[in-house]
Amino acid sequence: MKKLGIYVHIPFCVRKCLYCDFLSFPAEEWEKEKYLRILLKEIEGEALRYKDWAVDSVFIGGGTPTALTGEQLGRLLDGLKSGFLLEADAEITMEANPGTVDKEKLETCLRAGVNRISIGAQSLRDEELAALGRVHSAEEFFQAYQWAREAGFRNVNVDVMAALPGQKVETYLDGLERVMDLGPEHISAYSLIIEEGTPFYGWYGESGKRKNGMAQLPSEEEERLMYERTGELLEQRGYCRYEISNYAKSGYECRHNVGYWKRRDYAGFGLGASSMVGNVRWRNRRDKEGYVQCIEEGLGSVKEEIQPLSKKEQMEEFMFLGLRLTTGVGKKAFQETFGIPMEEVYGAVIGKLGGQGLLEDGERVSLTPYGRDISNYVMAEFLLP
Repeated sequence: MKKLGIYVHIPFCVRKCLYCDFLSFPAEEWEKEKYLRILLKEIEGEALRYKDWAVDSVFIGGGTPTALTGEQLGRLLDGLKSGFLLEADAEITMEANPGTVDKEKLETCLRAGVNRISIGAQSLRDEELAALGRVHSAEEFFQAYQWAREAGFRNVNVDVMAALPGQKVETYLDGLERVMDLGPEHISAYSLIIEEGTPFYGWYGESGKRKNGMAQLPSEEEERLMYERTGELLEQRGYCRYEISNYAKSGYECRHNVGYWKRRDYAGFGLGASSMVGNVRWRNRRDKEGYVQCIEEGLGSVKEEIQPLSKKEQMEEFMFLGLRLTTGVGKKAFQETFGIPMEEVYGAVIGKLGGQGLLEDGERVSLTPYGRDISNYVMAEFLLP
């Protein structure tokens, strides 16, 4: 059977973080219940398209999925299991905000089928969390992590962020060490990006220069040192970097996200959720009222921006998504997929970037450490004219 990943978007949060540009917003309890009902209706209807597919990964993201109750999350999992053929060992991930969980909710989710939890710590210093607009404290993160373990989770990811307002290299690395001391199976470590349309953008702008008395962002040199030391420390503690910003103990790489980078088919459900199936990309409507009307009243398709990918676009994605993985991209796989040698399409680019010390070139093409440092530049080179 063909394999499928599933993404489910829960757009709710207690309060939108100051740096966040994701599709998320606070909501009343009745709004959450109505959304869940509509979401389950979408899942039920779309599942008919995938009756010959086997689901090997599910990712419930947001927003904050744990803004829903344990009972609601259980109903969501039941709806997925009713509509789709989930493999016995399917990876089922749920994102969790420490300020929105308790042991009972986590136990309910585990019983319902969630077997991987991703906890957004971001920082272990309360002043940094406050600067980000997070709704939890460092103590609440530690409590949430303990509850996850007590509930029975044996596959836990922790998110940590670098280059935060007022953050020093020493304080960042201290927080990272404390996270490693807990022994999660997976750690996602990435730098703050100032996104247009967020309060942070208004305060810092593209340049990152502070306005209105905000705490200064770390310098480029400090951010680079945080990035370099992150890799060194995690690898010393038994975490293998398998993607630019992701580290895992052996066997605990996130199957779902690896699927994105390897261009595996996935179907997205919920407000604004993206999909790629059969080399066609699309996303759901982002306006809440339109999304609800399409599903509840049958007023048109919920899908927007439907884009059948040309062979050129598929090759571009194969390269710039696959290069995010430390294993890189295989020349044999490229030829088997597209019927043409990689060198014939990208030989000049690979030679140029290799000469600049940005790529390793062999049976597989992968980023060097220097290439990872300026990966955006490297990826852009693989866009075809």
